[in-house]
Amino acid sequence: MSTAASTTPEATDWSTLLRGRGLRVTRQRLAILDAVAARPHQPAEAIHTAVSTRLPKITVQSVYTVLHDLTAHQLLRRFDPPGSPARYETRAEDNHHHAICTRCGRIEDVECVHGAAPCLQTPPDLAMSVEVADVVFRGVCSDCSDEARRD
Repeated sequence: MSTAASTTPEATDWSTLLRGRGLRVTRQRLAILDAVAARPHQPAEAIHTAVSTRLPKITVQSVYTVLHDLTAHQLLRRFDPPGSPARYETRAEDNHHHAICTRCGRIEDVECVHGAAPCLQTPPDLAMSVEVADVVFRGVCSDCSDEARRD
């Protein structure tokens, strides 16, 4: 796992990683990286809300722009769950999957289920070199299961 895969802001030197990717270190980038690391799998609007406590004048459009730049430079990974807005996480340089609770919407990371990236076998006649395979597991989390049993 890479250093950008950390989920705690204190554990990652974002300034060094930004410079290493040829990006300027800005308050907006640092605040967004910290917010995503603190609460992975959040949509842009939730990231904006979190960042606004630190940078009250930041706009939603600025957050989208920074998210796009950080994703393009592989400091963030964009995840597009079916029927939901895009989500972001700092675990960007591996090919892990996701599990989504169909009741509460909780999202958890799932390690690669079959070998190395892209973790799945493609048909031999596919005229493409697959780099990433996104797998989404859907089910009911233990909290929702426990709650249903209590009702």
